[in-house]
Amino acid sequence: MPYPEPMVAPMRAELSRLGVIELRDAAAVDAAFNAPGTMVLVVNSVCGCAAANARPAIGLATQAEHQPDQYVTVFAGQDMEATARARELMPGIPPSSPFIALLKDGDPVYVIERRHIEGRSASAIATDLVGALGAWCAEGATGEGHPSSPAAMPGHGSGLPPTFRSIR
Repeated sequence: MPYPEPMVAPMRAELSRLGVIELRDAAAVDAAFNAPGTMVLVVNSVCGCAAANARPAIGLATQAEHQPDQYVTVFAGQDMEATARARELMPGIPPSSPFIALLKDGDPVYVIERRHIEGRSASAIATDLVGALGAWCAEGATGEGHPSSPAAMPGHGSGLPPTFRSIR
């Protein structure tokens, strides 16, 4: 059962104000994935790490020099059909929310999973995403040599990322 719309409306608005396009059904997801070019997909969520980390990171990334052709979002726990379809179109990538993916011509080239979001600052997450945007969205960019996720980046081993901030 989806979350009540009045509860998630402010969370939707936070991304919509940034120009992120909401995909609310499978047909909209298919259209976005079939569009040529680059796209950032945000799987939005009601959780605290979406509010404190993921959505603010998207806000910071939208100010970067290099931008994808479009930013889109589905809302986990709300837009069930759209979220399921987006996850189906990214086989081999475990479902998580929040979640951020950079896609080129419908194929994921860079993924920031929940495990790369929890415990990290919005600015650290944005830095990772902005690096991927530069590698994939700049004029003539091929992404060559850029990792597919923060975990694959130097200093982002299986332990905590170097940007981890404890609340203690």
